[in-house]
Amino acid sequence: GICGDNHATCSVYTQNMAYGVRPPHLGEWIINLGESAEYMFDHNIFQENLVGVDYCEKMVGETNPGVLDQANATEAPHAAQHGYKTIGDIMRSLNPLEGEFYREALQVSRMTREMFCLMEGRHVHPSTLYPGGVGTVATVQLFTDYLTRLMRYVEFMKRVVPMHDDLFDFFYEAMPGYEEVGRRRVLLGCWGSLNDPEYCDFTYQNMADWGRKMFVTPGIVVDGKLLTINLVDINLGIRILLGSSYYEDWEDQELFVTEDALGNKVDQRHPWNQHTIPRPQKRDFDNKYSWVMSPRWFDGKDHLALDTGGGPLARLWSTALAKLVDIGYVKSTGTSVQIHLPKTALKGPVNFEWNVPQWSNTIERNRARTYFQAYAAACALHFAEKALEEIRAGHTKTWEKFTVPEEGIGVGFTEAVRGVLSHHMVIRDGKIANYHPYPPTPWNANPRDSYGTPGPYEDAVQNT
Repeated sequence: GICGDNHATCSVYTQNMAYGVRPPHLGEWIINLGESAEYMFDHNIFQENLVGVDYCEKMVGETNPGVLDQANATEAPHAAQHGYKTIGDIMRSLNPLEGEFYREALQVSRMTREMFCLMEGRHVHPSTLYPGGVGTVATVQLFTDYLTRLMRYVEFMKRVVPMHDDLFDFFYEAMPGYEEVGRRRVLLGCWGSLNDPEYCDFTYQNMADWGRKMFVTPGIVVDGKLLTINLVDINLGIRILLGSSYYEDWEDQELFVTEDALGNKVDQRHPWNQHTIPRPQKRDFDNKYSWVMSPRWFDGKDHLALDTGGGPLARLWSTALAKLVDIGYVKSTGTSVQIHLPKTALKGPVNFEWNVPQWSNTIERNRARTYFQAYAAACALHFAEKALEEIRAGHTKTWEKFTVPEEGIGVGFTEAVRGVLSHHMVIRDGKIANYHPYPPTPWNANPRDSYGTPGPYEDAVQNT
């Protein structure tokens, strides 16, 4: 699968906590560079070579020929930045296998995979990620090789962001009511990503503090308001419900964890206490119809069916509202995220600003994906600078040894490309007694829960 490195990273975070090990700073900067490259790779190939087909000349011409005629007659507002005179020209560039931009994006995806492999060894299943750090041999040459590719990507994004803004804004104007496509109540979850090793010690006791220092801020956004950015609260609020799933309930099974390291009660429906008891049966849409359980976040009153906004929408929304990130290359303002891309070979410095949108819908999920590509690239510039500072200071250690304890618990939080990712682990007698990963798919694609609440996918398509 494509998410191997995200799971490897999250598993490492989980084990770091359970084993009580804090990796050297350089090891964490290397992981951040690898994960940033993965965001750049996956969002690029997904946006331009999969999503882009929905907006290409061939697709629009077959489904909405009048819209294509309008696109051919509409000048692109940012033509000077991206090089396409009309919206129709942008659409033609996205034609599968033939379009100029479609083909260019394929080449960019190769370059970003190379960036990933420089840091984590193999894509998409890393060969140099371990609990306690990484096995990557860190040299100035290594980061120079990464940076030469990164700067080409930065220059690429200076064209991509305005191009997609022009394309998406056109669809709002050309097709009144298009804002309703994929629209859902704003119920967004982001678990945060890209740790700051200056603060992150992987202890549960300090998790709320080092979570605030992540370069993508964790948060729960409901109806446009930020409910919490506290990773401890986020962790304790997770519930795994059944209802329409092919599993037996575990209400009469043992509890693996009754309290967290801070003395907070841990619910029976929390991943630390989950038991997986399959019960295959015939599909019945009025009863049981899915192998996916129903993750929810309990706010003290309701079990919220959060979605991930495709990943970038939740990440940018939470980061913007929290107003915590400010590293020069990126800054959150409380209502937006500012991105500064420095001078590159053929283009001067460029500033972009992603503003919190009016809707959580298809267009804004797609727009956020493009802006987050630029965000990840900007963050990677910061990470590379920090890594080089470590090497020049003589701090070349990338791994810290550890001992597996007889008893322990761990949790890792990060963001897979398409959204929230958590791993929960319980150790007994020096062995794994319970382990449950929850990636974006079960959060987005779950069935109706025991309260009758549909998951995000079902919610988005029912009655249409």
